[in-house]
Amino acid sequence: MKLMRVGEAGNEKPALLDADGNIRDLSGHVADIGGEAISPAGLAKIAAIDPNSLPELTSGRIGACVAGTGKFICIGLNFSDHAAETGATVPPEPVIFMKATSAIVGPNDTVRIPRGSEKTDWEVELGVVIGKTAKYVSEADALDYVAGYCVSHDVSERAFQTERAGQWTKGKSCDTFGPIGPWLVTKDEITDPQNLGMWLKVNGETMQNGSSKTMVYGVAHIVSYLSQFMSLHPGDVISTGTPPGVGMGMKPPHYLKDGDVVELGIEGLGSQKQAFVADR
Repeated sequence: MKLMRVGEAGNEKPALLDADGNIRDLSGHVADIGGEAISPAGLAKIAAIDPNSLPELTSGRIGACVAGTGKFICIGLNFSDHAAETGATVPPEPVIFMKATSAIVGPNDTVRIPRGSEKTDWEVELGVVIGKTAKYVSEADALDYVAGYCVSHDVSERAFQTERAGQWTKGKSCDTFGPIGPWLVTKDEITDPQNLGMWLKVNGETMQNGSSKTMVYGVAHIVSYLSQFMSLHPGDVISTGTPPGVGMGMKPPHYLKDGDVVELGIEGLGSQKQAFVADR
């Protein structure tokens, strides 16, 4: 299934995309796409509904594909070819950092370049949405705790991230720096999360053209690894790293400016399109 949320920010309706590409209103059956609704039992309940019995939503803003995210966890330097382009070595364990949940926006919402930014950068990433509480889970069982997958844009301000004292979080958590969606695609639709094409364009020019197969640490390993340090809860989102082609890795580096348009997508998970606007 392809689950989504449609409506103005803060007033989205839960919905699904039917086989014909029509958006169907789920609000008569679930409160939102999150929490119990994305548990195994909740997803089974939604799957049993005949989409043709649901009202059609003909228009509206597409919101973030999951509600009530308690943790937005990111994995750094998780593609061997991306690590190489930035001059970094592949880490011996996953690099973990947090992205503020206040950064989350819809997949086509405007992204605000923060005041003082000179190095706002792009990163297409595979997002993993947790469906049931995971604590101390094995790698063999880890995917049982995944509700599904989504496109995640880990927008980053590199000067804030790497040139100022402290951790990466402040370069990753600016308002609007976390577009997710358009859909939460349930895991049954994704045969192998480690073999998905990923792409990103800036003003129509392809910058990233990679695959999740070059991830150093796969989805199952990441979910298991994180669960050794913290409980993962339904609605938590894990952004699993980016392939090569980010602005920071170019020679000379290339960063986003007011008026730029970024498009990105992942095979089977849909695409996003954002206008970047300076926050004055």
